[in-house]
Amino acid sequence: TPDPDTPEHATPEPATPEPASPEPATPEPATPEPATPEPEPRSANLAWQRLSVALRSRPDRVQVVLALLLFALGFAVVTQAQQAASLSGLRQSELVGLLDDVSQRRDRLEAERSELDERLERLTSTNGSAAEARAAAEEQRDRYAILAGTAPAIGPGLRLAVNDPGGGVSAAVLLDTVQELRDAGAEAIQIGDVRVVAGTAFVQTSGAVQVGGEVVRSPYQILAIGDPETMETALRIPGGVYETISQVQDSSADLTIVPDENVLIDAIVVLTETDYAVEAEPDS
Repeated sequence: TPDPDTPEHATPEPATPEPASPEPATPEPATPEPATPEPEPRSANLAWQRLSVALRSRPDRVQVVLALLLFALGFAVVTQAQQAASLSGLRQSELVGLLDDVSQRRDRLEAERSELDERLERLTSTNGSAAEARAAAEEQRDRYAILAGTAPAIGPGLRLAVNDPGGGVSAAVLLDTVQELRDAGAEAIQIGDVRVVAGTAFVQTSGAVQVGGEVVRSPYQILAIGDPETMETALRIPGGVYETISQVQDSSADLTIVPDENVLIDAIVVLTETDYAVEAEPDS
């Protein structure tokens, strides 16, 4: 018989929860105090003051000349660097050819200057006679007639033939050829039946090239009087006319150069009367 004081099923007492420990408070970050700027050194202030005064002041002549010299020096340095970069990819033989061409042009200009100085001294000398002055004037007249294209000319030079079956050689290429010949000392030039002078125009038309108003067609025959070796060297320099014509796209163009001791240029320029321009009297 069960004990009446002892219950059959004892009910467990509920557990009392322990109080949670309080989490520590996170301290707020301290706000940094603004740093006090240090005073600039006195020397820096003086430098800025001097610069401000220099900018406000009007430059004198010495400063202007110095600035121009510095600008010219900088420009020369940049130009020299660009030229050196463009020549860095050339072979030794090509560089030697360029140097020879420049040397020949320099020698030619020096010889021309010496000739002009000697002629000037002869004409201004007190011992110079009227006959010598008249002979010099006639020589100058003949020279100017050849340069102006009003008289035929004969002498050593080159015969050029530009064969262009594909029509890729433009008027600009022919003009570059003339310019190279002139730079190399050509005194008279003829293309086809046209005398090339300072006022000769090169015009590109549809399927043809006009030189001085006349149509010229391939193969283009070019005659030039001058030093044959110098002119041929100028045409064959790297990047020159000979290379340009041989690399014309969509065309099998080529340039033939033949030296000749007796190149005859018989085409002449007919002068026309001016309508508005008249000769001006020299200042007294």
